[in-house]
Amino acid sequence: SIKDIVELSDIIFVATPTPHEEGYDGRNPTSHLPPQDFNYNSVKEVLRECNKYVKREQTLALISTVLPGTIRRELAPLITNTKLIYNPYLIAMGSVGWDMINPEMIIVGTSKGVLKTADRARQLLNFYARICDNSPRVEFGTWEEAESIKIFYNTFISTKISLVNMVQDVSDKLGYMNVDRVTKALAKSTQRINSPAYMKAGMGDGGACHPRDNIALRWLAKELDLGYDLFESIMTAREKQAENMAIAILKHGKNIWFSSDTYKPNTTLIDGSYSLLVQHYVKKHGGTLVNGFDTPVEVIVRVHESDDIKADNNTIIFDPWRTYPKADNVVYYGK
Repeated sequence: SIKDIVELSDIIFVATPTPHEEGYDGRNPTSHLPPQDFNYNSVKEVLRECNKYVKREQTLALISTVLPGTIRRELAPLITNTKLIYNPYLIAMGSVGWDMINPEMIIVGTSKGVLKTADRARQLLNFYARICDNSPRVEFGTWEEAESIKIFYNTFISTKISLVNMVQDVSDKLGYMNVDRVTKALAKSTQRINSPAYMKAGMGDGGACHPRDNIALRWLAKELDLGYDLFESIMTAREKQAENMAIAILKHGKNIWFSSDTYKPNTTLIDGSYSLLVQHYVKKHGGTLVNGFDTPVEVIVRVHESDDIKADNNTIIFDPWRTYPKADNVVYYGK
């Protein structure tokens, strides 16, 4: 029970999901929908229960993803018996264990963002010093600063993927151009572009974090009356890129089989799946999704770069990654 966990622990981590509303994870178009914040009901329920048993000297750390401003406005007031710390993680599905002990950075947020007066935060950092293998840097600040580091980290990735997939669109429509030559040149440009990560055009951004964080930040932009919505543009670009890919797929046949519905290989995870988003547009433009058993397959879409496709010469293999062995029935997208 939560009571037992709290009473037996020096540090309590609250990892309760902050789900999106139905239809807001990114596997279907969302740019036309009204922006919405995450749902914090479960987090509030767990924090209230923790507060019944936690003592002042204990460290209570929330790691769930929330929008900037949420902790001070909605969550911290629920904790009266100790101080709430925000400690979001930068972990990816498929490498959770490794990411836990080799984090790019440790993010810690407190009410005032002053480390010398934050005894519980120092206790938390001492814990990470013992378990981490890579001596990560520490980014310490207010709740709002920690919230922003976490969610804008995710949306930077979404923006980067949208940009390289725009190069893919240009290559496909313009011709005389290999998308990989362009993106590799950009990936090596580390003086002003951050790193080579996420610099290969292919399937778009997916997962339970990145698309929904951009979707939720649309709500925050409206709530704060910023006067612009950069995140709508990111999500619109993501959806239009998926539609462009669907139209390119349908040039080679109407009966389409996707090698996977998931956003990450070797998993069953479909939250925010870009494959499902492309499938949405395939159906919208007159294509039929088949499984290869009941109806002959005209096109197989290679969803993950690791997918090993088996097909006869009568079936087109559509490869957005441009790494499948080239043959007469293999189509490279963007090259």
